Amino acid sequence: MTTELQSLVSQDADVLLHPASSITALLQNGPDMIVSGNGCFVEDVDGRRLLDAVGGLWCVNAGYGRQELAQVMKEAAEQLGYYHTFSNASNPWQVQLAQKLLQIAPAVMGKVFFGNGGSDANDTLVKIAWHYHALRGNHGKTKVIARQQAYHGTSISTASLTGLGGFHREFPLPLDFVLRVECPHFYTRGLAGESEAQFCDRLIDEVRQLIEREGANNIAAFFAEPIHAAGGIIEPPADYYPKLKALLQQHDILLVADEVVCGYGRTGSWFGSTLLDFEPDMISTAKGLTSGYFPMSAAFMTDAIWEVLKQGSEQLGAFSHGYTYSGHPVGCAVALANLQLLENEGLVEKAKENGAYLHRQLAQRFEDHAHVGEIRGRGLLAGVQLVLDKDNRTMPDTAEKWPLKVSQAARKKGVIIRPLPSVATLAISPPLTISREEIDLLVTALGESIDEVVGGQTGQ
Repeated sequence: MTTELQSLVSQDADVLLHPASSITALLQNGPDMIVSGNGCFVEDVDGRRLLDAVGGLWCVNAGYGRQELAQVMKEAAEQLGYYHTFSNASNPWQVQLAQKLLQIAPAVMGKVFFGNGGSDANDTLVKIAWHYHALRGNHGKTKVIARQQAYHGTSISTASLTGLGGFHREFPLPLDFVLRVECPHFYTRGLAGESEAQFCDRLIDEVRQLIEREGANNIAAFFAEPIHAAGGIIEPPADYYPKLKALLQQHDILLVADEVVCGYGRTGSWFGSTLLDFEPDMISTAKGLTSGYFPMSAAFMTDAIWEVLKQGSEQLGAFSHGYTYSGHPVGCAVALANLQLLENEGLVEKAKENGAYLHRQLAQRFEDHAHVGEIRGRGLLAGVQLVLDKDNRTMPDTAEKWPLKVSQAARKKGVIIRPLPSVATLAISPPLTISREEIDLLVTALGESIDEVVGGQTGQ
């Protein structure tokens, strides 16, 4: 470590409030400073090389150190470092990117709105849902349904949509426009003697009862991640989304797919909604859009929704929503190059193939493990469910901090894994470039770490 880096490590806590971080832990332990990355590995300030099995924050789909993206960023910045897109201003890159996105998005999507990140993409779609209904004379349709254990962001509106209590404590959240329904996780939420199909029907009936109670004329939209990410890598039962869509259509309630994590190849498909027979009216994306190389989001809507907005513009003038950096020329150039890279290298298909290998290896390693109850996910998105009692599906005491302790043990072995303490789950979402040899390294380190922290195959 150089003297300059040592100084920066020591000064970090003097100048920064870190996102989603413990101030106490920072003051006690200092920052976890990462200084470089290449492929699926990052290097910390002490020179330790770590396999990043989380892909940053579920986002470094193309891997670290991609000179192609850096070069495109440099060239675009030299040509046009910035110009806004308000008042119908535009730039060539945002048009080309929108065209590309609509080629790979579900066919029903017709228009794209660019922003800065996943939270603002979801915030944008909440406002568009409100605007859409109001323009059609339905001013009362302002409530939004979201699920327990969901994660939709940390802005005031999207933290309200988020169904994880830690994001509400000591804030006046959630705001009262949010309606909450059950998390669609059969393993932890299914009743004794209930089949998965019965569980699915119970969840749909819960939504039906909520609509009847609140009144369909008061509900604008339903937000759902195809697969819950931060909430535990949770996929609903097979018929859940088709039945949900049919119910919402009956009541003129928009269905929004939050693809911020699932989008751009993570699940082995360009979009998780396509994979899971999920037919949304709008889609939010970010993260893998640029593989994290530039902060950017893309929100999609159908042409049917856009037509209503167009008609409203004839009366109201401007669409009164946007961000300084919407359609940023450099960000659009990077996103376009990133999508071309994912396509040219076949990384979406590799995520499907190597994802299947990852899930096979995890299943084989933990099949008889007393404290691993379930392996979940699709493609290169996986969750390992820790349990105290496998037969009874009993969750460990949160005070024991099993996920955190396992992730700390794995890091000592050179692998970064994300703990999800609220659901006793370990999350895996490596770059889509990960090799099978690197997957073996990951599974070995994870297995050894779980054995060390909670006991081995017999649960000792």
